[in-house]
Amino acid sequence: MSDSNPQSGSPDKEPASEAQAAQNALGNTERAGTTTTPKAPEPQPKPSLGRLFLDNLWAANTFTVTLLSLVLAIVVGAVLMIVSDPDVLHTYTYITARPADALNSSWTLVSEAYANLFKGSIFDPEAFSGWVNGSNGWQAVLAPISETLTYAAPLVFTGLAVALAFRGGLFNIGAQGQATIGVILAALAGFLLPLPPGLHLLVAVLAGALGGAIWGFIPGILKARAGAHEVINTIMLNYVATYFLTWLIVQNGVQDPTRTDAISKAVDTSAQLPRLLGDNLRVHAGILLAVLATWAVAWLLNRSTLGFELRAVGANPDAARTAGISVTRTYILIMVFSGILAGLGGSNMVLGSTASALTPLVVAQIGFDGILVALLGRVKPWGVLLAALLFGALQAGGNRMQSYSGISLELVTVLQALIVIFIAAPALVKAIFQLRAARAARLQTSLAKGW
Repeated sequence: MSDSNPQSGSPDKEPASEAQAAQNALGNTERAGTTTTPKAPEPQPKPSLGRLFLDNLWAANTFTVTLLSLVLAIVVGAVLMIVSDPDVLHTYTYITARPADALNSSWTLVSEAYANLFKGSIFDPEAFSGWVNGSNGWQAVLAPISETLTYAAPLVFTGLAVALAFRGGLFNIGAQGQATIGVILAALAGFLLPLPPGLHLLVAVLAGALGGAIWGFIPGILKARAGAHEVINTIMLNYVATYFLTWLIVQNGVQDPTRTDAISKAVDTSAQLPRLLGDNLRVHAGILLAVLATWAVAWLLNRSTLGFELRAVGANPDAARTAGISVTRTYILIMVFSGILAGLGGSNMVLGSTASALTPLVVAQIGFDGILVALLGRVKPWGVLLAALLFGALQAGGNRMQSYSGISLELVTVLQALIVIFIAAPALVKAIFQLRAARAARLQTSLAKGW
């Protein structure tokens, strides 16, 4: 009954009829003397080198995100300058009547401020013209670079100290305290030990490194043996080092006998780092030591067995322990090496040209700034060096910007903070500038485990 109904065919009759139709079509084609072959896909033209460069440039890679973070920080800093200047802000009260006044005053303020920032940190065209005309010497031309390198030298050491601990899975925020103990021992060796010039400098530098190593060993051993968190330990040791410096300065034999305020004796000239460009410029040999330390840390991390163990522990302590790596020993070595670097940064503050005696503020904030430098440099040694140069340029140029443009020096600190904020939030930069996702780019900062 079902076969006689034309509406209800068998399910496998329809595929058979389709196959018969295809066979008949093929036979007709062969009888016509023609055969059909599938066309090969046309090759796509290779993009030009310029196109590849532009595509990679506008991708969310490390270079692009860092550069655009600087641009955003500069723009936000310009807005803060305008808002904080009452004269410029007054022109916006009648912007609908005379918009040119607001625009011109804003441009004048911002352009002069950033021009002075550049002149004070990198290059001053007026000083160069004066050198060509003979009205000033070559020292004025190199003065901006000299100031930038002077401020950058200690930041390289403290930035490397923080970055090295990061790579090992530890969050060392005690670089401030380690630099403080380093500056104490370096200064004591500088004015208490009567040694010949070359040996005196070497002993003072090593004393600073030893002080930082001791102050790094304490949280390292507590972390390795007792499991105490390094963040808490280093915070407490920062306070201990600061108050110890304050107490030590006013002790007999340390305080300057000709002064009544809290200042120590001056470091002997035989223990001071030599200046590289003469007595009129402050840049000293500490910047050369900073470059050497950067190379040493890069070699340690990437070429040595200890560096491999350090990175393995930082990536996964349990897996490293299973592989036979002593996590306890590695934690101690990480903090000791980190302390050595921070201690060298502190010794630069008193053996270099920044200061020649101990004061309560001799270390400034180089330990805390080292955290920002490490983050900005992506916790990589050469990146830390470049980040320290940037921060040194902001500090050196900020002094001129304050003197010539009347901009508060605190604005430079705000610029530093904005740069770090934007770099630490790559998704925000990517969303603002509509960056494409980069295949090989990993924009997450390598922070310590458990923080």
